[in-house]
Amino acid sequence: MRKFLIATIAALSMALPGLAAELGEDGLHKESWMRETFRDMAEDLASANEEGKRLMVIWEQRGCIYCKKMHEEVFPDPEIRALIEEHYFVVQMNLFGDIEVTDFDGETLPEKDMAMKWGVMFTPTMMFFPEEVPEGSAANRVAVAQMPGAFGKGTTKALFTWVRDHGYESGENFQKFVARQVNPQ
Repeated sequence: MRKFLIATIAALSMALPGLAAELGEDGLHKESWMRETFRDMAEDLASANEEGKRLMVIWEQRGCIYCKKMHEEVFPDPEIRALIEEHYFVVQMNLFGDIEVTDFDGETLPEKDMAMKWGVMFTPTMMFFPEEVPEGSAANRVAVAQMPGAFGKGTTKALFTWVRDHGYESGENFQKFVARQVNPQ
């Protein structure tokens, strides 16, 4: 009986990460920290600024195994979740979606066409924006950082920290920042 109980607990604990984020009707993972907006980048940036947060857009697609990895293994980490909830205003986009998105430059396109305009090729891709965007700028031209693909907890946490702390303004290369986080001197 004891072996059965241990095996059951082990099986359940392995299944629990899969419950980290539920799938929406569009097949994308839905997190409590994701915002439902009209996908107008200027409005979303203003909302983020009003809350004292940074605007981040995350691109995903139905069936993306790397998106699943991020939602099951990385985003549930308490430190990463806290960084996101406290410092980021997150808008999710669907790489093949049809919802209209209005870029900072005023152009409105379906998500799938905006992904092409912004050069998004991989999912997940996280795009981070400055607090102020010059009028008439396209989002891909003003993003302060992009993370295409799934990375582990350490790199993801470092990127959220580096963007939050404006590491890109100091001229510190992100890779050097990560190395310094791993091997503090």
